Amino acid sequence: MEIQIVESNPHLRSLLGWHLQQAGYRIFQSADLAQGREMFLVRQPALVVLDTETAGGLEFCTWLQSYSSPLVLMLSNRSTEADIVQGLRAGADDYLTKPLGMQEFLARVDALTRRQRLTMPPSRLQLGDLCIDLVQRRVNWKRTLIDLTPQEFSLLYVLVQAGGRTLSRLELLHRAWPDTIDNPRTVDTHILSLRKKVELEPRRPHLIQTVRNAGYRMNIEFIEAATPAVRRTGT
Repeated sequence: MEIQIVESNPHLRSLLGWHLQQAGYRIFQSADLAQGREMFLVRQPALVVLDTETAGGLEFCTWLQSYSSPLVLMLSNRSTEADIVQGLRAGADDYLTKPLGMQEFLARVDALTRRQRLTMPPSRLQLGDLCIDLVQRRVNWKRTLIDLTPQEFSLLYVLVQAGGRTLSRLELLHRAWPDTIDNPRTVDTHILSLRKKVELEPRRPHLIQTVRNAGYRMNIEFIEAATPAVRRTGT
């Protein structure tokens, strides 16, 4: 199981990583929230150990819930009841105050990952002939591998996750981009690039629809209709 550590203190980050590796986990470390966002989008770990002393830590925790809802173990110097409640409401699954007792830390991680193993999400999304491999971060459409950039993959994944619901440009920027971006036209540029790779006729798109004055949506009905009935029914 993969665990991401987002901790600004290099000594503590190294210590936590070493103990988790000794316990058999695969570890990925981030020194700040910008690195944390980028690494999370690439690796999609099952658990994030998050230091919230850095400005924006609570917002980062909330941002994580927009994706595959990883488990979050929050670390903080703040120990009041109000601080703990605020952390849990931001999306943390557990809250541990510093200084840390390493045995307690490992026990908390073990309890969380045990819960994760019982409710392990699927490793891929299958919608008709569209298959999104969440582990390898690969996309197959009609049994053809589509070569996507990491950002294009994240954008497609968020659109499919929405289940056909229209997402505004601001929603897509918030959910599919690792960094804060203020220009909604960035979404248009990447949608155009994505359409060139997945649409038969990019100028007349069927998969990724533009909803005027609202945003974009994934045409779930088209994907299902494009799947041969023999494969849909299994006959």
